[in-house]
Amino acid sequence: MRFMVKVSMPVEAGNLAAKSGFDKIPKILAEQKPEAVYFVAEHGKRTGVLFLDIQDVSQIPAIAEPWFLAFNAAVEFYPAMKPEDLAKAGPAIERAVKEYGQK
Repeated sequence: MRFMVKVSMPVEAGNLAAKSGFDKIPKILAEQKPEAVYFVAEHGKRTGVLFLDIQDVSQIPAIAEPWFLAFNAAVEFYPAMKPEDLAKAGPAIERAVKEYGQK
C-alpha cells in the first residue's frame, strides 16, 4: 500500500543537520527507496515528503526510527492513492453516496 510519509525536523535538529550537509539523508533514502521525495518548509520546519510502498504495518518502525534518531523528527503516515486506486474505489464511493448521501 502506498503511503505519504511526512518527516518534520525541529529547527534545532535541522540546523545541526544542515551544518553537517544533511549527510544522513542520502543513506536513509537509499535504504527506504521512496517512489518520490520532496523537501519543503512547513510551519517553519524542514520537512520531507516521501511516497513509499509499505507492504505491512510492521515496516513502519523501520521507516520511522532512522528519522526519529537522526533528526529528532516527527513522522506521520498517510495512506495515498494513485488515480487508478481512486477509480477502483468508485463502486464503494457510489454505494456510500446512495446509502448515506441522501437527505
